[in-house]
Amino acid sequence: MSLTKVISVAGKPGLYEILGQTKGGFITTSLIDGKKAPVKNTQNVSVLSDIRIYTYETEVPLGKVFLSIHEKFEGKEAISHKSPNNELSTMFSQVLPEYDEERVYVSNIKKVVQWYNILIASEFNFDTIKEDIKKLDEAENA
Repeated sequence: MSLTKVISVAGKPGLYEILGQTKGGFITTSLIDGKKAPVKNTQNVSVLSDIRIYTYETEVPLGKVFLSIHEKFEGKEAISHKSPNNELSTMFSQVLPEYDEERVYVSNIKKVVQWYNILIASEFNFDTIKEDIKKLDEAENA
């Protein structure tokens, strides 16, 4: 599984892995409880590999942020997304010092931390992110 197959569905908690495509959407499995569920084309879906975090100079792929969190917490779960706002902001500034504090809200940070912890709990292979980022960098430099 890579971040290109992991989605967030608006209005539904957690993250989902895309298993396949149907005529009207996707078949997914929840990374929280493993239950399979259909996602319709009309639902608002975000693919994690497409999400970027604002910095003062550019936008950083969410995968790179996950790798920084993974490194900081040595492959273990991060602080809770329910931690106080100042703790979340401090942690985020340690993993992405140049993030744009005016455009990246605490609610965004909470979601990133929550998603990271879901990926850790589901035993996600973070090496796949390194491969995805390498491909992305090659495409941008081509």
